[in-house]
Amino acid sequence: ETHKLYRQKLEELTSLQTLCSSSICKQRKGLKELRHNLHKYVLQRCGNASDEKDIAVINDLQLQIKEKQNVFFDMEAYLPKKNGLYLNLVLGNVNVTLLSNQAKFAYKDEYEKFKLYMTIILMLGAITCLFVLNYRVTDEIFNFLLVWYYCTLTIRESILMSNGSRIKGWWVTHHYVSTFLSGVMLTWPEGPIYQLFRSQFLAFSIYQSFVQFLQYYYQSGCLYRLRALGERNQLDLTVEGFQSWMWRGLTFLLPFLFFGHFWQLSNSVTLFRLAARDDCKEWQVFMLALTFLVLFLGNFLTTLKVVHQKFQKNQKKEKEDEHKSK
Repeated sequence: ETHKLYRQKLEELTSLQTLCSSSICKQRKGLKELRHNLHKYVLQRCGNASDEKDIAVINDLQLQIKEKQNVFFDMEAYLPKKNGLYLNLVLGNVNVTLLSNQAKFAYKDEYEKFKLYMTIILMLGAITCLFVLNYRVTDEIFNFLLVWYYCTLTIRESILMSNGSRIKGWWVTHHYVSTFLSGVMLTWPEGPIYQLFRSQFLAFSIYQSFVQFLQYYYQSGCLYRLRALGERNQLDLTVEGFQSWMWRGLTFLLPFLFFGHFWQLSNSVTLFRLAARDDCKEWQVFMLALTFLVLFLGNFLTTLKVVHQKFQKNQKKEKEDEHKSK
């Protein structure tokens, strides 16, 4: 009898999910049309003098549209949805939406712990390879561990994004690029060129793990405080970079981050020089040089953009405060 009731409730839940999804889809279409019409109206009025009342109404409408989109995003986090291309390729068409807040937070916490434990293991592995075991086999195990780690991160992050996490932009792409880089390192055969770069790469891996440990330790504390104040989403994650919410209390991490970014540039320059040598026959050298350059540009420019935007925002706030005081 209990099982029959469970089946009945499950069917009711499925029908409600379908109804909610279709309603949200219709609302999204309406919002899209409204945004399009509003944009057309703004373009038509830009040549004419608009009074302050019109501008205030337009700004209010745009703010309401943005708020509605955020509401729909939060609602969709509890509804089944089609997986993205990457999850479809890896898992197939499996529903990965977690229905309860408890399940979502538990999965997020497991993701954060996984990152922390793997960061410590990778740091110890790099130290062992650099100072204790100078064998190709141990290097291969370390590089394979890196490939597995970044692949797992991308899958877990995709699942978290399907459940309402707002991680986006370069910090998602960064892990795909790192997976590719680790895979190329894994296929690089033993030889004199490999040995010339080996120590630099392992030293960089130790430093990168150290910085990631620092970021996890301080970001998790900062996020906990901001969530308690209601300023951050409960599913926000720690990242291997710098975001606007870290400005208060975590700016001391910036020198460590910038040093790591320029170390990536140094790796790229070293590899380009090695690729230009006459005795270099491996395609991996040039490919790794390009990949390190992409990582440097992505990390450095994204961090710089966040810092620049924050400075502009602070300057604007100061001017507004001065204007109010007058």
